[in-house]
Amino acid sequence: MTAPDLSFAAPDLHARLAHLAEDDLDRLDFGVIGFDDATHVCRYNRTESDAAGLAPARVLGQPIFTNVAPCLNNFMVAQRFEDAEDDGTVLDDTIDYVLTLRMRPVKVALRLLAAPDRAVRYILVQRKQ
Repeated sequence: MTAPDLSFAAPDLHARLAHLAEDDLDRLDFGVIGFDDATHVCRYNRTESDAAGLAPARVLGQPIFTNVAPCLNNFMVAQRFEDAEDDGTVLDDTIDYVLTLRMRPVKVALRLLAAPDRAVRYILVQRKQ
């Protein structure tokens, strides 16, 4: 499996992302932000870095919902991850969203991925044309 085989809407994407090397992650045409159970960013691809204007060195190791993207710290995004963790359920939701931090408002689709048996959770960002 290579990165070009993966699309934003690909089935079983959470499991497939876990097997991608960082170089392959960088070749995806959508943003990828992976974070651990303490919400610290541990995966961040070039597509997202370029679009958001945030260098990986500034993002990796930082808490996603407070330091990196506080505009996602709400019931639509952060709360869904908390609820899935509390319930021990799989999260795979796609929502329309508007990113507003450090940039002009940008319409995106976010895909939220989490599972009880996976150490890394993901927020995927597909910018709308």
